[in-house]
Amino acid sequence: MTEDKKLKIGVTCYHKAGGSGIVATELGMALAARGHEIHFISSSTPFRLTESDNILLHRVETADYPLFDYPPYTLALAVKMHQVVSFHDLDLLHVHYAIPHAASAILARDMGSWPVPVVTTLHGTDITLVGSHPSYHRITRHCIEQSDAVTSVSEYLSKETDRIFEAKKEVKVIPNFVDSDRFSPRENQDLRSKYARAEEKIILHASNFRPVKRVPFVLEIFDKLAMRDQSILLLAGDGPDLSTVRRMARERNLEDRVHFLGACEDMETIFPLADLFLQPSEYESFGLAALEAMSCGVPCLLTNQGGTAEFLHHGDNGCLLDPEDLDLWVKTAGRLLSSPLESREMGARARDHAKRNFSLERVVKQYEDLFFSLVPGFDNPRNFA
Repeated sequence: MTEDKKLKIGVTCYHKAGGSGIVATELGMALAARGHEIHFISSSTPFRLTESDNILLHRVETADYPLFDYPPYTLALAVKMHQVVSFHDLDLLHVHYAIPHAASAILARDMGSWPVPVVTTLHGTDITLVGSHPSYHRITRHCIEQSDAVTSVSEYLSKETDRIFEAKKEVKVIPNFVDSDRFSPRENQDLRSKYARAEEKIILHASNFRPVKRVPFVLEIFDKLAMRDQSILLLAGDGPDLSTVRRMARERNLEDRVHFLGACEDMETIFPLADLFLQPSEYESFGLAALEAMSCGVPCLLTNQGGTAEFLHHGDNGCLLDPEDLDLWVKTAGRLLSSPLESREMGARARDHAKRNFSLERVVKQYEDLFFSLVPGFDNPRNFA
C-alpha cells in the first residue's frame, strides 16, 4: 500500500443507533481523516456521523406507488449506489449488513460496465437471525458469494457464517475498534450529579433495546441488588423493548432510580460515569458498546454467548456470565459494586487491553489494506451508462 494513494469509497449502513451503523460511521470518518473520500449512501444521516470536507452524504429516495405494498427500498438503493459510483468515480462500495445492503450493492455493480468491488461486512443478526431465516437464506448466501470480499467482526461470527451458509467464500475477521482517546476515563462531576448523589453507584446498559439484548433482564438484575437503594441504573438507547422496560420500572417502583437516556450520540461522556456496565444479551457477535465501556475504564459484565471472549477475559478485565443465570449476575454485580479496589483494577486492565488490541488506528489499517488489495490501480476506465 502506498501512503499517498487515496480512495473514493461508498459506504452504506443502517442509519439508526446500533453497532453495525456505528462501526460503519466511525470507520468512514476515520478513513476520511486519513485523506480518503467517503460517500455515505443511506436513507438518512447515519447515527454519530459528523460531516467533513472528505465526507459526502447521498440520500436514497423511494417512490410510493399504489401497486407497492411497501416502497422498494432495495431497488432504490441500488440505483442510488450506481449513480454515486458513476458520477463520483468511486473505487469501491463497502456495505454493512448483508440484507439488503449487499444485495443492492451487487445489483449496482452488475448494472455498470466497470465492476466496482463490493466489500460486505457482517455484524451479527444479519447472519444469525435475518439471513438464516428461510425467506432470506438463499439471497444472503448469494450476496456473500458474490461479494468481492467479506469480513466479519469476530471469529465467532465467521464460523457461524460458514456453518449456516456453507458459502464458497473466505470470511476475513476484522474486529470492532474503539478510539481510546475519545473513549477514556474522565471526571465530570456536574454531569454525574445530574443522575446520582456522590455516594451512589451508577450501573449502565446501552443497546438498541431489541429482544436479543434482554434489557428487561437488566432491570431484573438491578431490582434484586442488595445495593439497589444506593445505586442508579442508566439505560441508554431506544428500540422495541423500551415501553416494556418503562412499564417494569413503574410496576417495581423504580422510576426514581432508573433513568432513560434515549439514543445518545455522545456516549463518550456517559460511559465514564458508570461504576459497572451490564450486557446480558442472548449472544453478542462482538459487543461494541462493551468495548467502548472498557476503553473508559469501566468494569463490564457480559454474556458468555458469542464472540465476547475474543476481547474480554473472564475474571481479569471483566466477567463473562450465563445470560440466563439471574442469581449469578446479581451476585457478581453486587460484589464489584461493593469492592471499589477490585473494580478499579479490573477497569484499568480493561482499558489497557482495549487500547492495545482494538485501537482505531490498528483496525482501520486492516480495512484500508483490504480495500487497496481490491483496487490495485487508479487508471482503470470507468464506463457507466
